[in-house]
Amino acid sequence: MVFYRKYRPQTISELDSSNLRETLLSVLSEKETPHAFLFTGPKGLGKTSTARIVAKVLNCERLATSKLASSSKDKKLNAKRYTLEADIEPCNECDQCKSITNGTNMDVLEIDGASNRGIDEIRDLREKIRLAPLSAKKKVYIIDEVHMLTTEAFNALLKTLEEPPSHVVFILCTTELHKVPATILSRCFHVQFVLATNEDLKRTFLRIVKSEKIDIEEDALQYIASLSGGSFRDGVKILEEATFLLKNEKITKSKVEEKFHTGHMGEYVQKALDLLIKKDAGGLFALSENMTKEGMDAKFFLEQLINQLHTILLSKIHGDSQHTLTLEIQDIKMLTQIFAKAHGEVKLSVVPQLPFEIAVLDWCRDKEVAASVKDFGEPKEMAVSVVVENKEILYQLIDHLKPVSPTLVGLLRGFRVTEYSDKALVLMTKYTYHKERLEEQQLLGFLKKAAIEVTGKEIEVKIKLEQ
Repeated sequence: MVFYRKYRPQTISELDSSNLRETLLSVLSEKETPHAFLFTGPKGLGKTSTARIVAKVLNCERLATSKLASSSKDKKLNAKRYTLEADIEPCNECDQCKSITNGTNMDVLEIDGASNRGIDEIRDLREKIRLAPLSAKKKVYIIDEVHMLTTEAFNALLKTLEEPPSHVVFILCTTELHKVPATILSRCFHVQFVLATNEDLKRTFLRIVKSEKIDIEEDALQYIASLSGGSFRDGVKILEEATFLLKNEKITKSKVEEKFHTGHMGEYVQKALDLLIKKDAGGLFALSENMTKEGMDAKFFLEQLINQLHTILLSKIHGDSQHTLTLEIQDIKMLTQIFAKAHGEVKLSVVPQLPFEIAVLDWCRDKEVAASVKDFGEPKEMAVSVVVENKEILYQLIDHLKPVSPTLVGLLRGFRVTEYSDKALVLMTKYTYHKERLEEQQLLGFLKKAAIEVTGKEIEVKIKLEQ
């Protein structure tokens, strides 16, 4: 990703979050700066880039000279006319600044918490920090994904944070604040990175657009910001891809929609809502298949669907008649919960649309169960007991498999039992995709093993497609 590396912020004024700029200016302008920072927030917001800027502020040779030479604080203005302290910004021209930017400074060490998470690594770090810096004023340790440290490693780090050498500063970065012990948090200056607003993102984009001389419409920039999910890194990546895909063309909103397959997203979201109200699982699966064929992003679709549910919820609460969908507040709450869960699972799914489809099955399950009983027609007296038993066996299998394979459980909810005896269990679905997935060797193996354990019999499991 060339743009993101090339246009990393190198000074406080280039940070696109106004809250972040103000926080850093406030703390770094003090005579005594904290010995430990904790940067927290979602990925792609520039925590590591900001840590390097702090390291430069602490070690910039020009800043050290200017502070000794004068106590006056000259002012300068950044691109948005924010007043900044001239003796706070790093010069990016001295040897210290350049080596930190290039990642070659021997006194500024970046450590991956996931790869150095054990107590031995932290003990080794504790021994080395006692040594004075080679050439810098401060020795800075940037520990990324610090939440990955083991409990023992955190305890060892805590002892260092309690009594650190005066020449050492720690900058801990994490996306999962809740995994950082309170004892660590209490000894750090906490800086919370929040999701970027569209205006913050556009400020970043405009800096790149101006430098790269990209011909792009305002609407396209706004639209790319809406696709970014509040992440600077993701937004810059989309801008770079659009620039690459639309070489020598003016970038417009419609062209971005076309290239990223999001042009009909609004129509798909509305259609999905209509089908969800009807609990039409078949229609929703057909919709999912069409979106997949068009190459639409499953994660972005779920984001837009959840946003629309939020809009409908607000309309319901405020008594706005703009949205006439017959969804009750309780329905909106349940839909939001199951699709929010699906959104979180997309990045871990081998099949991107599967979390959405499983969420659909969860929502439509009650109606699907009722329909499966109805599909047996007018049963005879004995057949009635068989139908009741067949429902029972399916739910027993689902409960048994929940700890084993959530994917398999989700698939089973799209099946019904058409035959169950001492010798065979026949499962039927009207979805080709479900049949093919369940026939995969690993999943079918789990299912056969579960059937034997639940029934206590060596029964054969058969998978059929409804004609």
